[in-house]
Amino acid sequence: MSDRSFPLRSLVFLGVLLLTALTVTGCASQGKQPLYRWGGYQSLIYQQYVKPGTAEPGIQVDKLSADIERTQAEGKRVPPGEHAHLGYMQYQIGNTDQAVQEFQVERNVYPESATLMDRLINRARAGGGS
Repeated sequence: MSDRSFPLRSLVFLGVLLLTALTVTGCASQGKQPLYRWGGYQSLIYQQYVKPGTAEPGIQVDKLSADIERTQAEGKRVPPGEHAHLGYMQYQIGNTDQAVQEFQVERNVYPESATLMDRLINRARAGGGS
């Protein structure tokens, strides 16, 4: 049985990436149309880290997938980190191929994430670990 978690430093980095995206988006969108459709993404992150156990990975996969689909149907942009988070949740439930696919989408949509996404892709393909 393989360890299905990434190292703590990867999670911390994802958290910092998310907070940076939230800060930049908040500052850039005051008085204007939001750059992204956040949907339920922020509340899922909150639940996962502040109220552990209230947002299991399978539930998050369903909610994030539906949220991304709706965002795209509305012609809006998916926020930075949402595809990466969906990929991480896919990985947590054992869907490595889908996880890699989401990491690749994140890398393609947000090229500045390429280094992190490439590392996550390599770790997912290798079976995780530290």
